[in-house]
Amino acid sequence: MATQFQRTSTSDRYFAALAVAERRALHSFFDQHIVEDKRLGYFALDEGDYNALPSHLAARVVHTIHGAMSDEF
Repeated sequence: MATQFQRTSTSDRYFAALAVAERRALHSFFDQHIVEDKRLGYFALDEGDYNALPSHLAARVVHTIHGAMSDEF
């Protein structure tokens, strides 16, 4: 059986990661980062998953969306 792979451009991957990060940021206290990866293209990363972003990831951040939730009322 043949498997058909759907190719996506680098910009499509970037905008898909951006959409995920923007949705997450609306409901998070933490910043959402778009990280460039050689194999994956781009992916969204929640800063809350790490105490401090490791340097190997921080060096590959291409865009950051600040968390929109606030605990100050």
